[in-house]
Amino acid sequence: MKSKKNLALSLFLAAISSIFFSFTPNWGGEGFEVYLNNKLVLQKFGPEMNTVQNLQLADATAEDQLIIKYHHCGRIGKNRVITIKDGQNKTLKEFRYNDSNKPVSAMSCSVKEIINLKKGNTTNLKLYYTSSELPAGRLLASISFGATGNTMP
Repeated sequence: MKSKKNLALSLFLAAISSIFFSFTPNWGGEGFEVYLNNKLVLQKFGPEMNTVQNLQLADATAEDQLIIKYHHCGRIGKNRVITIKDGQNKTLKEFRYNDSNKPVSAMSCSVKEIINLKKGNTTNLKLYYTSSELPAGRLLASISFGATGNTMP
């Protein structure tokens, strides 16, 4: 009789535990978002970050801003750098950002500055992110300017 009570109590506690843990929020998660001005144009989290997408700037203007938000699993990113590289992985420009007190803070760079890095027949650049938490860096996107390129007014 006592073993049936213990078994019933154990099953009850297991059921309560599984219900409790099924509603526990998933804190953090690594990922990033890229905005052109305030419009979300690219978003990747978890395993999908391993595939690199193209970020099209053919319709961007000199006044536009590219905004990147990187998520470090709920932690604050330190020594954040956005780097633009060419097709041979040569660094063309680094944008450095002050440390923030928020886990996710916007890093903004001028589209004009990025487009001005395009030289000759270059049709693609690469957008990288590095920080103290991600010292090896991560390729976020390939940047393209369209078939005819993009000229600044």
